[in-house]
Amino acid sequence: MNPRERGVALKVAGALIATRMGLRRAGFRRWKGLLAKLIPDEPLAPTQAHPALADRAQSIILMEAAAARHLLFRPTCLERSLVLWWMLRREGVAAELRVGATKDAGRFEAHAWVEYCGAVLNDPEGEHRGFVPFDGPIDSMETQTH
Repeated sequence: MNPRERGVALKVAGALIATRMGLRRAGFRRWKGLLAKLIPDEPLAPTQAHPALADRAQSIILMEAAAARHLLFRPTCLERSLVLWWMLRREGVAAELRVGATKDAGRFEAHAWVEYCGAVLNDPEGEHRGFVPFDGPIDSMETQTH
């Protein structure tokens, strides 16, 4: 791991810890709003993936996964996705936070993931496929995902 990657991994680890606490103290809407305020410029949503941004996104995705594996707790999909969304947006990548739901055996479940130009970035096992994504903004969601 080079020094830049190490710095990204440390920033992600701190953001994961802060997000765990922020979601519990402030709730989803306020915490996401705070993270959004910490994004310098709102990136423009491209119609297709830009190679330089895709490379930058891949590096951040790898560092986020590494940081999450080495914490003393296991971050939820919502925590990881919020942090990845925030980190990518800070780097100018127009990533989208997605949340979907399903009902299995009478039990409501939710899952969060991040997309860029329609491609799922942080769900290699394809777990999101079993969830129907919410249409439109999810800023008012106040539920905890698994």
